[in-house]
Order: sequence, then C-alpha cells, then structure tokens
Amino acid sequence: MAGNIHPTAVVDPAAKLDPTVVVGAYAMIGPGVTIGAGTEIGPYCMVDGVTTIGRDNRFYRYCSIGGMPQDKKYKGEPTRLEIGDRNTVREFVTLNTGTVQDGGVTTLGDDNWIMAYVHVAHDCHIGSNTILANSVQLGGHVHVGDWAIVGGLTGVHQFARIGAHSMTGGNSSLMQDTPPFVLAAGNPCRPVGVNVEGLKRRGFTPAEISALRDAYKTIYRRGLSLDAARAELRARQQAEPEVASRLQTLLDFLDVASRGIIRP
Repeated sequence: MAGNIHPTAVVDPAAKLDPTVVVGAYAMIGPGVTIGAGTEIGPYCMVDGVTTIGRDNRFYRYCSIGGMPQDKKYKGEPTRLEIGDRNTVREFVTLNTGTVQDGGVTTLGDDNWIMAYVHVAHDCHIGSNTILANSVQLGGHVHVGDWAIVGGLTGVHQFARIGAHSMTGGNSSLMQDTPPFVLAAGNPCRPVGVNVEGLKRRGFTPAEISALRDAYKTIYRRGLSLDAARAELRARQQAEPEVASRLQTLLDFLDVASRGIIRP
C-alpha cells in the first residue's frame, strides 16, 4: 500500500485502504475511512468522518469528503457518508455526513459525474448515473434520482426531490419537487416538457415516451388536481401494461412529493 501513497500524504493508521488505492500529495485520510480497490484520492483532498468509499472512484484535487454536517443541530454524533463505485468527483467538491435528525447517512451511488464546486449537504441521497454540473448546491435531505442531470449553478432547497431521468437547466432555483422524466428550468424552477432526448438515449421505447408525454399533459396541461391526475395515470397504467413500469416510477414519486411539485 505504501507505494501508492505520496510521501507527503497523511493517512491515519486506523484507516482501511485497499492496497491498490492511490493517495496524492498532501492528502489527508482520517481514521474512520474505508476505501475500496482502484480508487484514487487526488492531491490536497481531505477524507474524514465515518466514510466508506467503493471501487474505482476518482477524486480530483482539493475535495473535502466526509466532513461534518453544516447544521447547527449537529453535536458530533457518529453519522456516515457512503459512496459507491466508479464515481468521478471533480475539484473542490464537498460531501458531508448525515445527521441523527434524519437517517444519519449521506449516500452517493455508482457512476455519477460530480463537477467542480458541487456541495452535497447532510442526509442527501444521490442515485446512480447522475450529472451534477459545476457549482450545483444541494441543501440538506435532498434526494436525486438515477440518471438525473442538474445544470450548473443550480440551488436546491432542503428536502426537495429530483426525479429520475429529469433534467434541470443551469442557474435554476429549485424550491419544490421535480417529477421524473421532466425538463425544468428557471428561477423559480418550472417544468417545460419531457426529457425526450435523454429518454431516447437510454433506450426508452416510442410507446413509453408517448405515454410519458401524455402523463406530463395530464399533470400540467389539463387543469386537474394532483389527486385527479394520479387517478388518471393509474387508470392508464392498468390499460397499457407495456408502459406500466414507467408510469409507476412517476406515480411512486408523486405519492411522496411532500413539498409539492414544480408548476408552470
């Protein structure tokens, strides 16, 4: 292991690093850290707290990973940060541990692309295959679904949820939940359609895309209450089993949208 660790790096003896982990110059690794095979920790990174990092991740220089929550209620409880595999985390990203007021853990899944200056606050849960562009700022308890894309300089209010396969434009201010599959942008953030191009790239069938377009109209264009829109979507789900799983993703999200959803 020592051959992969720069002589200026400081690695606590209690840290658990796979022998293939690479640690750059002046990086610091704390005692509660576990890092899997093939992961690279760049120069000047700080990895501390109770932090578990999986395989083949790459952290560029100056990241702060596993720092304590920026929450005045935090009193030093042993909360955690859990990171999956094959994530790319660029310069000056901050990923904080959780708080006991929530589940006590912040999570980042697999194959995510986290650009420079992104902040992921306490108790956030980010899925897999997401893109968080430069300077995205996530408040505490934010959930980001798989394959979501969040444009640069976007701020996300605490407890907000961003649905799977959605895309949010840059410089947006997201105060409420963005449903899956939706294109959104603005300050305040508003829905502007369905993320059709993204869905095509990910292998959605024409029938699925058509059904999601109609679902968007049901939610946003027909003057229905959210309860009435959900009822209509469930009826379509039963009538068209070939698109049922996609509509279920949307319904599951709407059923737990506690902050309300973004509106035109």
